[in-house]
Amino acid sequence: VGSSLQRRPRRTMLGLLLTCATAAEGLSYLAKVPQGAPDKILGIAQAFRNDPSDKKVNLVIGAYRDGAGSPWVLPSVRTAEKRLIERNANKEYAGITGVPEFLAKALAFAYGDDCVPLAEGRIAATQTLSGTGACRIAAEFWARFLPEGTAAYVSDPTWPNHIPIFETAGMEVRKYPYLTADGSLDLEGWLSTISDAPAGSVFVVHACAHNPSGVDPSAEQWDIISDALLAKGHHVLVDMAYQGFASGNARRDAAALSTLVNAGHSLMLAQSFAKNFGLYGERVGSLSIVCKDKEEAARVESQLKLIVRPMYSSPPIHGAMLVNEVLGDASLKSQYDDECAAMASRIADMRTLLKKELQAAGSARDWEKITDQIGMFAYTGMTPVMCDELMHKHAIYLTRDGRISMASVNEGNAATIAAAMVAVAG
Repeated sequence: VGSSLQRRPRRTMLGLLLTCATAAEGLSYLAKVPQGAPDKILGIAQAFRNDPSDKKVNLVIGAYRDGAGSPWVLPSVRTAEKRLIERNANKEYAGITGVPEFLAKALAFAYGDDCVPLAEGRIAATQTLSGTGACRIAAEFWARFLPEGTAAYVSDPTWPNHIPIFETAGMEVRKYPYLTADGSLDLEGWLSTISDAPAGSVFVVHACAHNPSGVDPSAEQWDIISDALLAKGHHVLVDMAYQGFASGNARRDAAALSTLVNAGHSLMLAQSFAKNFGLYGERVGSLSIVCKDKEEAARVESQLKLIVRPMYSSPPIHGAMLVNEVLGDASLKSQYDDECAAMASRIADMRTLLKKELQAAGSARDWEKITDQIGMFAYTGMTPVMCDELMHKHAIYLTRDGRISMASVNEGNAATIAAAMVAVAG
């Protein structure tokens, strides 16, 4: 008995050693995890932060800056936030589809009070993690309910994140031409792709202030595009990240959405309040789907819940409550409209200033495109090599497709930016 008892600790120690060795082998898989590629936009933003130069300029991130180059919280949003604090608003969970009052006001803001599907209660919707989350849920929904192999078509160029969003959902991503060689809208190429695409494909379109080009179709061109999409029975995702921020008028910026809804498209809307409300870090948005009737909308909403619940359970409430407060008060909404228009106006002024400084710096190029474009970004046409030189030699940071954030241009840096652009692009 004594001998047996003496051996037990040794067997126990051996077991522990074997267990530890097995655990170590299990952890070793992490050593084989490859380094991921940096994000095409956020990776460059990180390079800007790492640059020790005191003359560096960040034209990468699409976030509004005031004339002094500082982030700006809209005064109407500040007032709304103060009201929430004074009201002692709680921090309880929202439902799976978010804050109902916010959703109702967000949809009215996007579609307009005269929207028939909205009035008839046949738009299914869920609050999302800004526009990115809306696009992701849209892609997941289509991947589940459209025929296997359905492709999603995005503009060339487009916001880079559109591509991995749809690929992550398991959909093939294809591209439709968007710009001609001179930087104008390639309507003919777009229509040709719409016609050639298999019936029932998905087309992702930008409602206004196309990212990255700043080139939007005219009202007449939207009518033509709408007819072509309808003729092939394609499904449409309208990505609307800049409503009100583009022209300074929310209804004007939603005109393309209204055109498509009124035409009767199979349509989803990805809506963001990051840019137009300055709520970048609050991650406020919505995904809505226009349905045939209320019964269909109820079924669609039930499936949206099944997608959202295991993905992030329910959305954050603070930003949604801010938007709800602003849109729900006539005086505050009027103040907000003026503030949004002021942001759009300052960006338009900076387009004019930058073009003027480029001409003053002796550029031989035609920079009319800078003032012809609209929205947060200017698409300069500079090559990746030129962009690299701007970053490495002049500490002017931009995405390698030549996109610059006009919101970061101001009277203090416009001449510096222009001089560097002329040095590398002529």
